[in-house]
Amino acid sequence: MYSLPVLCILGVIPAFCTGQHEQTCNVIPKDRYIEMGSDVKITCQSPCTPGNIYWTLNNVRINDSLSETINSSYTVLQLRHFTQHSATLQCHSFLTRHVLGGTTIRTYSKPSNISCILQYSSSSLPDDLTCSWEHQINSPLKINYALCAECVKCKSPVKRTCNSETTSCRFKYEPILARETKVIVTAKTAAWEAESDPYTFHPYQILKIPPPEIQVTVLSTNHLLVEWDRPDQSGEVIHCEVKYNKALNEGTAEVLKKSMNRMESRGNVTTREVEFCTNYTVSAHCAEDEGLWSDWSQKKTVLSKINKSTVKLGLWRKVAEPDSNGLRKVHAMWTEIPPTCQGEFHYTIHPTPYKERISFMDGMNYMATSCGSSSCDVNVTPDAYRIYLSVSNNGSLLAEESIYIPAIGESLPEVSRLQTTTYEGDIQVSWKAPGQPVSGYMIDWTHDGVQYFWKESKHTNTTLFDLLDCKPYNITVTPLFDNKTGLGTQDLEICSSVGAPETISLTDVVAKDKSALVSWNMESQKPCSGVVVNYTVFYKIDEGPQLNVTVDGTKQEVLLKDLKPGTHYIVYVTAMASTGNTSSNARYFETKRYDPSLITALSVCGGIVIFLVLSLGLCCAVQWKKFREKRVPNPGLSSLALWPSQRHYKVFPPFSNPFESLAICERVYPCEPDAATTCTAPPDTDLNDNANVTPASEQTEEKTDPACPPAPGAQEERPVEPEETPPAGETAELLASGSGPLHPYRSQSSAEPPAPSAAEQCKSLPALKQQSKAATLTAYVTLDMFEQGQGR
Repeated sequence: MYSLPVLCILGVIPAFCTGQHEQTCNVIPKDRYIEMGSDVKITCQSPCTPGNIYWTLNNVRINDSLSETINSSYTVLQLRHFTQHSATLQCHSFLTRHVLGGTTIRTYSKPSNISCILQYSSSSLPDDLTCSWEHQINSPLKINYALCAECVKCKSPVKRTCNSETTSCRFKYEPILARETKVIVTAKTAAWEAESDPYTFHPYQILKIPPPEIQVTVLSTNHLLVEWDRPDQSGEVIHCEVKYNKALNEGTAEVLKKSMNRMESRGNVTTREVEFCTNYTVSAHCAEDEGLWSDWSQKKTVLSKINKSTVKLGLWRKVAEPDSNGLRKVHAMWTEIPPTCQGEFHYTIHPTPYKERISFMDGMNYMATSCGSSSCDVNVTPDAYRIYLSVSNNGSLLAEESIYIPAIGESLPEVSRLQTTTYEGDIQVSWKAPGQPVSGYMIDWTHDGVQYFWKESKHTNTTLFDLLDCKPYNITVTPLFDNKTGLGTQDLEICSSVGAPETISLTDVVAKDKSALVSWNMESQKPCSGVVVNYTVFYKIDEGPQLNVTVDGTKQEVLLKDLKPGTHYIVYVTAMASTGNTSSNARYFETKRYDPSLITALSVCGGIVIFLVLSLGLCCAVQWKKFREKRVPNPGLSSLALWPSQRHYKVFPPFSNPFESLAICERVYPCEPDAATTCTAPPDTDLNDNANVTPASEQTEEKTDPACPPAPGAQEERPVEPEETPPAGETAELLASGSGPLHPYRSQSSAEPPAPSAAEQCKSLPALKQQSKAATLTAYVTLDMFEQGQGR
């Protein structure tokens, strides 16, 4: 009953699954290994998306011309000569830009450059075969190597294998392979396998015979004789090479070659003449006619002997200017016998006049002088001399040389156009030969006038080597003749090289809030120091970027601007020349928090203000002291004036000096000339009281002078200020001035009346009231009246 539906479902499910699988996008093959430099094809299945696709290699789009579209769902990419070690290849949809799939391509290389060596072991036949090869290992997988050696022309296949995990393999070589042999190396991993190209060889082409054993003999002529035995395993013809050089100078070795046939059992070569008392190392190697060179034999070291005929001292001299006694100092120098030579050596200098008759006439002692090992000084007269140098070994004369000393003023040839050029630490010297034939030239040079170097040349040019850096040399060229020497031509202070400027040092840093003045000093320039082109000042904050300021070589200070106040800086100076740079030591400084000029200005202004305040205070104190110590005005020097009425007040001008007012007036009180009493200010009257005088009608009390007793029956009343001013031109009688006891004030009228009697000097106030309407009142004026009036 249910069989039919079940069969339908079982039939639909595979078809549905197949459809789903066909809709999946993918890239095949996955994780491909290919040989380096080979071609590869990759397919992109894209049924899951419509439209075209494109490829990327390590996220870089590939040219569409390298891919081919088979149909709407398949695209094939072909990469030719692929050389990347590892790369990721991806397929993308044009419409969605999504990755549809990807794969990884890795490359491997095959073994190459195979070489084999056939050597002798303990037997008389070569039986030790060692092969090596090269392989670029880019795979993380473990690699195993298998070497297969096969006889090429053997009737029956003969193979021998050797397994190794390194790039070399050693195995026993059998005589059956003693023909043309082919070698193949196979590299194998779990993912790939690579086989090398065949390497074919014949046994005699890779045969390496043992190194020879040599014997070295030093001949009396200072030649080296090298001998060796022919190897027993060698073939018909063998070739050998012998090399030798100085033991202390492993420079280019000299090589001698020698070929030997089977009839020669022992080979030998003789070197050229070598330097005496010098150690030499000698070694040799050999090879069959088409075989490989053997290893170099063990080095043999020998010491060459001293030979009387080959000893060359190279005697030379430097002649100084004559002293006050006319004697010249001659500095003789020569090449000493090397200390490696055996025996004791003694050097003797013997100056001899060039003409024998002089030796008995000048009175000089020309006995031989024993000298050191390489130089000696002797004194000679202005005449010509010849200096002889002799060297003895264990009491026997070993060598003797002489040199000519020209007389002062002697006319001798000399070279001309002496020129020097410096190149990479060497000095090239050239000159023009004199007109006479010469046997050679002697060139000497020194940098300090104490240590001299010299060499002989047959040419008109030479090069001075091994010079000290940045040193000035004095160079002299002297022509040599058969038995004499010419005059020397000198070139002074020729630098072997020009170095960087001398030492530079920071001398001072004057810092402000936003600037700093940096000063420096250069040490004295030596002859071979470069000329400073400019100076560069580098400065920075401890953790900040480095800044710089450049000035020309004539300046030795610079102002750094735009600095941060209250900040630590580090600064140094670099002197720059075409030959190099020299820097000073670093120095730290700190900028000010505030501008020092502002602080100075504030200090000056504050000082001025303080000075002014102190000065003002001092003036005030002096004036106050004067005010406190002023004297009361003498009434005898005061005056009595008429007081006008209120309608005719006269305005007094202000007094420039308070004491002037005191000298002019005091308080003024109204008083009748004939009054019975004299009106004066009370002694205890306060200066701050009101100075205005009230009218007489309002007064109830009279001010009296204690010296003037009141008249009998008189009533005391206060003085009053008059209400009216008398008419113009009207005069009033005033109290007479003088020394009278009752009238101390002078009169201000035009004509003073005679002095009144005692009875008339003082009068009671009622009588004054009666006279006030008919006559002008008289008043006493004091200083405080004007002061208070002005205050109002």
